[in-house]
Amino acid sequence: MRDVYPDQAQWWQRMEWKLADTLRRYGYGEIRTPMLEPTELFARSIGEETDIVEKEMYTFQDRDGSSLTLRPEGTASVVRSYIENNQWKKEPVSRYYYLGPMFRHERPQKGRFRQFSQVGVELIGSLEPAADVEMIDVMVECIGAIGLKDTSLQLNSLGCAKCRPGYRDSLVSYLQKNRESLCENCQRRLETNPLRVLDCKEEACSHIADGAPKILDVLCENCAGHFQTVRRGLDSLALEYHINHRMVRGLDYYTRTTFELLAAGLGAQNAVAGGGRYDDLVKMLGGPEIPAIGFAAGLDRILLKLQETIPEPAALPTIFMVTRGGEAWRASLELMRELRRTGVQVCSDVRQGSMKSQMKQADRRGARFVLVLGEDELASGQVTVKDMHAEAGSDQKQVQIPREELHRHLLQRLGLLEGMAR
Repeated sequence: MRDVYPDQAQWWQRMEWKLADTLRRYGYGEIRTPMLEPTELFARSIGEETDIVEKEMYTFQDRDGSSLTLRPEGTASVVRSYIENNQWKKEPVSRYYYLGPMFRHERPQKGRFRQFSQVGVELIGSLEPAADVEMIDVMVECIGAIGLKDTSLQLNSLGCAKCRPGYRDSLVSYLQKNRESLCENCQRRLETNPLRVLDCKEEACSHIADGAPKILDVLCENCAGHFQTVRRGLDSLALEYHINHRMVRGLDYYTRTTFELLAAGLGAQNAVAGGGRYDDLVKMLGGPEIPAIGFAAGLDRILLKLQETIPEPAALPTIFMVTRGGEAWRASLELMRELRRTGVQVCSDVRQGSMKSQMKQADRRGARFVLVLGEDELASGQVTVKDMHAEAGSDQKQVQIPREELHRHLLQRLGLLEGMAR
C-alpha cells in the first residue's frame, strides 16, 4: 500500500476521467459499494477453494463477533447491492461501473499492491449474446481510451452446469496421468479446482495444459450456439480475437463466455483486463435467477505502462497572486475568487511572506502569470501582470491592466475565451 501525491494523482485523475466518460457514453452509471462486506459474501461468490479466499483476503472479526473482509473484488458487492435493493423490479437491464480500491494480501512486486485500484463494469439482466458483445466492446474501448495500445483479445467459453461437469471429469482424468509432473499448487488444485491448472504459469504445468482436453469441443448445443453468436458479433465490430483454450479465469462464478485483454511488455502477468458471464451468481447469493456479465481491470499496472509510453499530463496554467500590505491582500481575495470561478487556477502565499519570498513560491509552482497588487496598483485601479514565459524585454513581459479588464485579459492570454464562448 502506498501514498499518492499530486504529481502522481494527476495521472490517476486523467485515467479515471477517460474511463468514466467512455462508460457514460455506453449508458453505464457509477455504483459505490462499501469497502467492507461480510466474509461469507466473498466465500460464497468467489469460491472457498480459490487462492483469493484461501490466502489473500484481509479478514477480521468485528466487535459483535461477525467476520468482515475488505473487498478483494467488486462484482460480489454489486450483486449483493442489486439483490438487497430489488433492482430487477425497477429496470429490466442494469448497467453499472465502479472505480475504487480493492485489497488482497499478495506478494508485493512491481505494479502489484495489496491495496490496488480497479475499474469494474457489470451488465445484469440479459442472457443474450448481445450482452457479451457489448461488454467485450466496452472493455476494449475503455482500455484504448486511457491510452494503452498493442493489446490482444483472448476468448473462451466455460460452458454451463449441463456441459461443464463432463468436461471437468475428462480434464481430471487427463491431469491425473500427469500428476507427478505438476507443481505443488496444481496438485492441490487437481482435487479442489482442476480448471485452475490450465491457467498455471509454471513451465511444466503449462506444457501439460497445452495437451489437455478443450472445453469448446464438448459444449452443449446451447452454449456452442451462444459462443458462435458472440464470435459473429465481434466479427461485425471488426474486433480481432484469439481463442485461448487455457483461459479459465480465477473465480468460481464464471459461466459461458470468458475473455481477457493482454498487453505487450508486461511479462508473464500480462492480462490487464478480463471478465465473463456469471449467470448463476445472483441466484447463488439469494436473488432471483437473473443472468449477468462483467469485466474488471487493475489500474495500477496499466498506469505503469502508460507512464512509459505517453506524455505526462499537462498541468493547468497557474496564476500566482503577490500582494503588498493588508489592504492589497483583502482586495486580492475577491479578485482570486472571480478567476477561480471561471476555471482558472490561482494560488497565493497564505503565509504572507515578503515580495521576494512570494515570487520564489510562484517560481516553484511553475506559475505562468504573476499578478502583483500593492499600494500603487490599488491607487491606480490596476494590476501588474508578469508573464513568466515571455522573453526579457518583450512588451508582454510585464504590463499593467485595469482591474475591470483583468479577467478578460487573462482568459485571452490563457486561450480560455473561445472555450467559454462555446
